[in-house]
Parts: sequence; structure tokens; C-alpha cells
Amino acid sequence: MNILLIEDHPGDIMLTQEALKDPQIPQCDLYIVSDGEEALDYLNRSGSYQDAILPDLIIMDLNIPKKDGQEVLTYIKSHEDLKTIPVVIFSTSDSGSDVNKSYQLRANCYVTKPVDYDEFVTALSGIVNFWQLAERPPRP
Repeated sequence: MNILLIEDHPGDIMLTQEALKDPQIPQCDLYIVSDGEEALDYLNRSGSYQDAILPDLIIMDLNIPKKDGQEVLTYIKSHEDLKTIPVVIFSTSDSGSDVNKSYQLRANCYVTKPVDYDEFVTALSGIVNFWQLAERPPRP
């Protein structure tokens, strides 16, 4: 499974990288971009991302620079070649308005980032295991 992580916080990037090494999480390849514009370049395979592999799953924070998570989500879900890629919002925000708006913009899932490392690994494990082992994507 190829995962695109859209995250600007170095600590959360490091936590995600470490968590994905946990044996309870199936093997996956992680690609990281740190802002909304870089995410769109990656997904459009433009600029320095011409050889980018389209992800099987996108895990995205809402609070990213240049273009925020809601703008990126809107773009992904309105683009014919991208709209079926599952997008999980993985954010520290537990605001009802952020959750509701994300689902209105067609996020596939919204998970509040735990602060505790073990809970973070458990949450990430649940996300990856579901999307890699249980979910059945649309077929062409």
C-alpha cells in the first residue's frame, strides 16, 4: 500500500514514520509532503513529482500551510483521477465544525490525533489496517 502523508509538523511526521514500523501495521510505503501546494503537485505529478506514485490512501492534517486541508480535500474529491482515493483526515482538531465540514467535502474518515504515543500507534494501525485489509476500492 502506498500512503501519502500530508503533514507539516515535524514531530507528527516522525511519529507517523515510527508508528508505521510497528509490527501490528502491515508494510506500506510512505510518501510525505508538508503543505497543500506540494500535495497538489504530488497528486498532479508536476514539478519535482513527475514520477510520483499515486497513493492508495491519503492521510492528511487539516492545518497545513499554503492551501489548507479543506482546500486540498475539495480538489481531490472534485478531480476525476483522484476522487476515489480514500482521504483520512488525521488532525488534532476535534472541533465539530471541522469534522462536519470534512465530511461535507467527502472525507472518507476523520480521526482526531491522540497525543499519547501508544494511542497514536493504535489509531494509525486502525486506519492502515482498515484501508489495506478490509476496505474494497472501486474497480475500473
